[in-house]
Amino acid sequence: MMEKRLFSALVLITFSVSAQIKGVVKDSLSGKPIPFVNIWVQNENIGSTSEENGTFLINTTENGKKLIFSTLGYEKKIIKASQASEVNLKPMAYNLEEVVVSKSIGTKSVEIGKTKNEMYQAFDNGPKIDTKFFPYISSYKKTKYVKQVSIYTDSRIENAIIKIHFYTVDSNGFPAEEMLDKDFVVTVKKGTRVNRFDISAFNLKFPKNGLFVGFEKLMIEKNKTEKTITDSNTNITQVQKTYFPFVLYNYVEREFLYTFSGGKWNRQTNQDEKGSSKKMMINEPVITLILSN
Repeated sequence: MMEKRLFSALVLITFSVSAQIKGVVKDSLSGKPIPFVNIWVQNENIGSTSEENGTFLINTTENGKKLIFSTLGYEKKIIKASQASEVNLKPMAYNLEEVVVSKSIGTKSVEIGKTKNEMYQAFDNGPKIDTKFFPYISSYKKTKYVKQVSIYTDSRIENAIIKIHFYTVDSNGFPAEEMLDKDFVVTVKKGTRVNRFDISAFNLKFPKNGLFVGFEKLMIEKNKTEKTITDSNTNITQVQKTYFPFVLYNYVEREFLYTFSGGKWNRQTNQDEKGSSKKMMINEPVITLILSN
């Protein structure tokens, strides 16, 4: 009898501290909803994405936990989960320097980012941003514009959508500023395929210190499938939620890997006792670029 009472108490405790937070994200000036905002529980690997109408759901422990809201064009905001029924994000102010604008003529092109390894693997990796680094090579002077980006995906639904990001590199080698001034949201067809997206209209120049290209899975209803699964041993039935598309990865040798999760950039390296970085095997998203002049 004592064991049953203890079990009941534990169940009550679990439900009292766990909560599904519902809210909406809006522009603080216009009051309009903001779609596809990246939302994380601070210091935890729990994330979500706002829908096209700005609404969101995220599971967390309400007492003492904070949520991090971030998206391109707005200042990052950290608030208590209990205060997240309506979240207003302040538009980012950009100080644009005077630049000389030139356009690509597109007579030459070269594809970069291909790897010799053709073994692919897909992961259901949530709303984190996984990146691939493209170093600068002097020969890119002849093809300095980024004309096209391709990403290899596996999707079981038609017209799934994801975000693709382009970042400059800071002095410490981390992904820095977004190179576009608005979200680049793309549609992925059903099946396993290489998706190619034309970005020549952005006149994006390849930075001389390299660039990061990353993708962000959107945890929204449009991308979700549900499947009911019953455990044959316990007879417990659960609803399995899957968000598409999956992005395929190569298993390659690299010196580092950068991932955005929990509201911050995380760097994975393999350092020896002297602090020197050594190459390691990582899963890197299958992304390539086409450069043109």
